[in-house]
Amino acid sequence: MPAETVPSLRDRFSLGLQAPICLTWELTYACNLSCVHCLSSSGRRDPDELTTAEAKAVIDEMAAMQIFYVNIGGGEPLLRPDFFELVDHAVASGVGVKFSTNGSRLTPEKAERLAATDYVDVQISIDGADAATNDAVRGEGTFATAMTAMENLQAAGFGEFKISVVMTRHNIPQLDAFQAIADRFGAQLRLTRLRPSGRGADTWHELHPTATQQRELYAWLLDRPSTLTGDSFFHLSALGDPLEGLNLCGAGRVVCLIDPVGDVYACPFIIHDEFKAGNVRDAGGFTGVWRESEVFAALREPQSPGACASCGSYDACQGGCMAAKFFTGLPLDGPDPECVLGNADEALASVPVTLRPMSTVDHSTRRPVQLSRR
Repeated sequence: MPAETVPSLRDRFSLGLQAPICLTWELTYACNLSCVHCLSSSGRRDPDELTTAEAKAVIDEMAAMQIFYVNIGGGEPLLRPDFFELVDHAVASGVGVKFSTNGSRLTPEKAERLAATDYVDVQISIDGADAATNDAVRGEGTFATAMTAMENLQAAGFGEFKISVVMTRHNIPQLDAFQAIADRFGAQLRLTRLRPSGRGADTWHELHPTATQQRELYAWLLDRPSTLTGDSFFHLSALGDPLEGLNLCGAGRVVCLIDPVGDVYACPFIIHDEFKAGNVRDAGGFTGVWRESEVFAALREPQSPGACASCGSYDACQGGCMAAKFFTGLPLDGPDPECVLGNADEALASVPVTLRPMSTVDHSTRRPVQLSRR
């Protein structure tokens, strides 16, 4: 009698779980920056933002679903007046909080409050290891501001916070310098992939790493398996040995996003009506959306490799990132636009700009900073 086949962890996750493993919650679209690659096109606060009571009710659902932590972002989450009230409610409910900030509102007093709170992790965003590189993307003075926030956390005795960097063709040469900054503060480095969503759709073709740089990044990550990536570079696994992580597009399966007005999307990088699964204000709340949404049910069905079926690396990269394909106008069953084997190059070059989908949400308040040409 043949031995029973045990499904891999990736196979189990691809069918969806009773609760997301990685839940991102953008508390507000309000932001005092205009980063050129902002995936949520943040700036103005939405007048229909979830109230404090509604946000607490969502946290209660997370606790009931046994979601152990939530990734909070924005916008700039510290601009919400009830930020600490919501954090305290989450921690008291057994839901840990990991939140991302540009650091502009992270005063010494707030750093001390965070250091005194259990089950809270802080992530400071920078996109260059020096002011010139960072500020070209995030705005003048933002590098110095972020470094001050890190100093405040260190002085407060916060411990190992995170430094988050979106990889671009301008900062790939600074990988070792980013690690040096992390080492200086006793922090952990987190590298994430640039996606062509939000305002990033307008700058992706100029900012995304070159093919040579992708290989450089892959080799660097292989040598440093402790570097956090959020599993966002699984398309690089087609180059050989798999990187740390599930190497799986978790959209609607183990990952989703709640936006500031309560809309639930399959992935933080794909804020578009086509991938909106419902709203936490709907009957059944967030739990009902996660477990009963037709959008999520479709994503949990076995996916066809499509145009990648004949590629010997499909099992390694699983066709790459759904959001990257969607917002560059490529078919979802086609190769990733940054396919390291070049399988998407011809198709990508043939997609007119006018046919690339745009995010259906935009709260930008002003023109983003202009990129310096290099």
